[in-house]
Amino acid sequence: MPIELYTWNTPNGRKISVALEEMGLPYSVHPVNISKNEQFAPDFLKISPNNRIPAIIDPDGPGGAPISVFESGAILIYLGQKTGKFYPADPRKQVPVLEWLMWQMGGFGPMPGQVHHFLQVENPQDQRYGLERYSKETARLYGVLDRRLAQHEYVADEVSIADFAILGWAWRHERHKIDLAQFPNVKRWYETIMARPATIRGFEVALS
Repeated sequence: MPIELYTWNTPNGRKISVALEEMGLPYSVHPVNISKNEQFAPDFLKISPNNRIPAIIDPDGPGGAPISVFESGAILIYLGQKTGKFYPADPRKQVPVLEWLMWQMGGFGPMPGQVHHFLQVENPQDQRYGLERYSKETARLYGVLDRRLAQHEYVADEVSIADFAILGWAWRHERHKIDLAQFPNVKRWYETIMARPATIRGFEVALS
């Protein structure tokens, strides 16, 4: 039975559609319209107690019993462990995957997300401080990623769930006013990943 993906067309939602396509897992999309507050529906709350997309239900979970998973990082780890793909079995190789996945979850997502927010604030006085602060931090994070990719083809040497997580937000680089030409290693990595057939399918599937 296919995995049920509850999601919307956002960076965090795209992380999972890309991973599912790359891993070759069958899935069905259940749009959760966050613009209409559908994420607060009682049925969705049962599988996502933080009222955030994405979340999944795997009918064939551990031991053959259904399981639900929320939080995009947790979903990526779960899927990587389930399939043995894009998540190395070697604990030493797991470390950089987890490091860069946590880097994304803790910074390269929340910070550009704040840029998205303050770009929509109409009052210049209300907008100025927040936009300046979070734009600066977002650019710094791109610099961190660029330095990493100067020495590694992918963030953990081989394509991994960490790349899929970071890609979901790098996909919105234009929206948070980042010119990838200023970060040539990120640009090379981004264009390489985005050219993968399964990744293309992950971005083309309708999530909303």
